[in-house]
Amino acid sequence: MARLSCDASPATPMAPVSVSLAASGPVPPGAGSGAARALYVPVRIGPAGCVPRLFRTGARRRTAVAFTTRTRLLAALGGEQTWIRLSEAVLRSLTEPLDGVGVLVDPRPVQATAAESPTR
Repeated sequence: MARLSCDASPATPMAPVSVSLAASGPVPPGAGSGAARALYVPVRIGPAGCVPRLFRTGARRRTAVAFTTRTRLLAALGGEQTWIRLSEAVLRSLTEPLDGVGVLVDPRPVQATAAESPTR
């Protein structure tokens, strides 16, 4: 994955979280359209710089996610999630070398069923 210049917020990275994702509804009015709109992309910060986080869909496929608003990102992933602004086209180009990785815009977390929840 390509290296990004990282002026992300917040300054401290978040520990990895396991989240199942599902596609959301339509893009809200005024959010822009197409690949040129600036989206909020969750990232992790490591020795190589700032890297988009990958998640798994309900079908267990790897995907990058992006959100049309900061509020949606925080509602889905929490206030400690580090993020940057990228266009959908740039996010897709960053994930292109990873075969089969999709991009979901405004996904919503899916609640795990009792059968899927880890036992303690």
